[in-house]
Amino acid sequence: MIRAAQGEAIVAIPAIDLQDGRCVRLSQGRKDSAKVYDDDPVAVARRFVTSGARLVHIVDLDGAFGNDNSANQNALRNILDQVDVSIQFGGGVRSSEDVRRLIDSGVSRVVLGTVAAESPERLRQLSVDYGSKVCVAIDAVNGKVLVRGWGKPIDITSLQLAKKVAEVGVQRIVYTDTLCDGMLNGMNIEGTIAIARQSGLRVTASGGVSSLDDLRRLREVNESLVDSVIVGTALYEKKFTLEEAIASLQS
Repeated sequence: MIRAAQGEAIVAIPAIDLQDGRCVRLSQGRKDSAKVYDDDPVAVARRFVTSGARLVHIVDLDGAFGNDNSANQNALRNILDQVDVSIQFGGGVRSSEDVRRLIDSGVSRVVLGTVAAESPERLRQLSVDYGSKVCVAIDAVNGKVLVRGWGKPIDITSLQLAKKVAEVGVQRIVYTDTLCDGMLNGMNIEGTIAIARQSGLRVTASGGVSSLDDLRRLREVNESLVDSVIVGTALYEKKFTLEEAIASLQS
């Protein structure tokens, strides 16, 4: 099993969700819930780097929803060209060609969602070809997996999918309890820890971070299974700063 080293701090990963080339946040992934926070994703990425970000998580919401995503792709290119930081990118990545293009453009890690659930053999080949440069998003509601921009539930549990992902050689998942995402009501820490323990995968926690107490609790119960956490709405709503988040996760 692949786990974070004992004693290492959990990494705080700030999120940039793109819609029409702007930084937005959704509530529980609903398309009609977008709140615009900034029209300049490059400036947002720069601020995150200044605050200590080692990795920025970028989601192409239009790509995930099957809409025109040209503005988001342009924003991604600008961030890659103008900001010195590693990028983890997902949203609408459905083909091997998409993965190759993103990695060739400078993306450090590509996040796959629908492909993992619907095309396990393609996922296996991508894992062979790109190793740790690909990971899988497991987005769940009441334990069941959602695909295609959280719009389609499928008859498989998050744990079942995690085990299938591990079997084909993927090393990391980004686990999101979608009922928590964007709600500022706290994380599903117990569910995140459980899926890490039972799958043996590296896990990036995502969804529902509302306070520094959430991050401290994650650190305290982590047991070296979860090595990173994505923080989005709480940063944009100024519940705390990225610097504070990083400090709260120090072991």
